[in-house]
Amino acid sequence: MLLSPHFSLAELCRSKTADLCNIQNRPEEIQIRALALLAKHILEPVRSAFRIPFTPTSAYRSSALNRMLGSSDHSQHVKGEAADIKLAGVSTFDLARWIRDNLVFDQLILECVTPGREQSGWVHCSFSAKQARGDVLTYARGEYIRGLVLTG
Repeated sequence: MLLSPHFSLAELCRSKTADLCNIQNRPEEIQIRALALLAKHILEPVRSAFRIPFTPTSAYRSSALNRMLGSSDHSQHVKGEAADIKLAGVSTFDLARWIRDNLVFDQLILECVTPGREQSGWVHCSFSAKQARGDVLTYARGEYIRGLVLTG
């Protein structure tokens, strides 16, 4: 089932951890609608701007999968509102900066980037039909910092 021209429901629910641990990772209709909005407002514009096909490293997560990964029960991944993104050949920092400067989003987090390793880490981005806080954070060394920051 395609949610947008380039993103399918299956790829936005795919999880090696869920498969290995025999965890069901099937969204309900409300999460499917949220994933379609995420694809339309975040994933498609990124694909169009960079002209690089990609699959998010993580998007929808069932509550059981989310807990297995040590994430909060309140994570937007559980609601189908968030995706973790990496693009081949594009600096993770540059991707985060482009999203910050060009898209409407709820939350953007530059996660686990190692200075000097341009493709380390990933970009977490969420879109919510209910709110667009435009919250921008960097997660490094176990803490959240306001804004996009390369920490050493």
